[in-house]
Amino acid sequence: MTRRDAPDMTIDTSAEHLENTFLPMMNEVHTDPDADCLSHGNMPPALSESTKGKCPAQWAYERVIMYIQHFEDQLDNDHEVGIGLAGSNTGVIRIEGLGYFEPDIITFYGTNDDGAKTQLVQHVSQLNVTLIASPKQVDQPQPTRIGFQLAAALERDKK
Repeated sequence: MTRRDAPDMTIDTSAEHLENTFLPMMNEVHTDPDADCLSHGNMPPALSESTKGKCPAQWAYERVIMYIQHFEDQLDNDHEVGIGLAGSNTGVIRIEGLGYFEPDIITFYGTNDDGAKTQLVQHVSQLNVTLIASPKQVDQPQPTRIGFQLAAALERDKK
């Protein structure tokens, strides 16, 4: 089968062309030509599959996991991922969990800057999340990498 990010000179069979209409597409362009871009080559296996049969909440959940994991790949040991919520004065939330409720709800669990337990329940059509490099908690030797835990759970759930 041809790769989706192959040059346009590739000729697909009818079956490959049909399959490609169901596979997710993505593209990134950065001002820095050496920027670490997401691509189908470094996408978690669960996201390389057809979106057919996935509700909007599951599909959004899986993509948010991919973005969190990719963001964490670029952080040093003094930072972990937090989220800022667009259109909200909630501030930054340290992500401690992520979930979805079919067909269209995404839920973020965590703590805010004051240490208060926080849960955001959001409809997928309103999903606006800013990933932020937040200082890790001072009482822990290593930063928490929730993206890798979430991606591992995706793969376990598939089995």
